[in-house]
Amino acid sequence: MPQWLCNQLIRAFRKKDRRQIKLLNECWYFYRNSPGEENSNAR
Repeated sequence: MPQWLCNQLIRAFRKKDRRQIKLLNECWYFYRNSPGEENSNAR
């Protein structure tokens, strides 16, 4: 998981911002399943 995404998720959980958490979760699944990112573990 990219560091920028991890930081935003932590911030959203601390603020208890459900909308932001859902959005970031969807971004993560889209990023993971995108065809250009074949199991790359760039952190």
